[in-house]
Amino acid sequence: MSLWVFGYGSLLWDPGFSPAESITARLDDYHRSFCMLSIHHRGTEEEPGLVLALDAAHGATCTGLALRVAEGDEPAVLEELRARELISSAYIERHVPLALTDGRQIEALTYVINRDHRQYVRFPLELQAQMIARAVGGRGPNPDYLYNTADHLTALGIHDADMDWLVERVRNLGTA
Repeated sequence: MSLWVFGYGSLLWDPGFSPAESITARLDDYHRSFCMLSIHHRGTEEEPGLVLALDAAHGATCTGLALRVAEGDEPAVLEELRARELISSAYIERHVPLALTDGRQIEALTYVINRDHRQYVRFPLELQAQMIARAVGGRGPNPDYLYNTADHLTALGIHDADMDWLVERVRNLGTA
């Protein structure tokens, strides 16, 4: 059985592996949200940034990419994903059902927020923008993460009104 990975944030534009197949997919009962403090990759303990996580929400949907790992690459990809995504215990590794745009139903590996973790937050959009605009971590500036994710969602035809608002606001904060 193939290993599939669901990308909804940085995995859209930086999966860390070359997928054997990539297709738009829908995950039900979760939404994409800047609900995770980033203290490693896009911020620091002193100046945390925000990154996307899947947050459970009955009736919600999240559209992203299903990425199929090439046969034989599964152990290395899994090791790399775990090193990257499980740097703290803020994410929980889950297998979730996805509906692919071609009609297939698959199960994919993804990372969802641990609501009991100290990095889980729910902030108003303005505070999210303020934090994203100024944070920098080990993988670079937080605004770059926002812009790359938004650009790739747009290229895939995925509309996210909160993401659009954040992009505009963070750009305005950067020029202020």
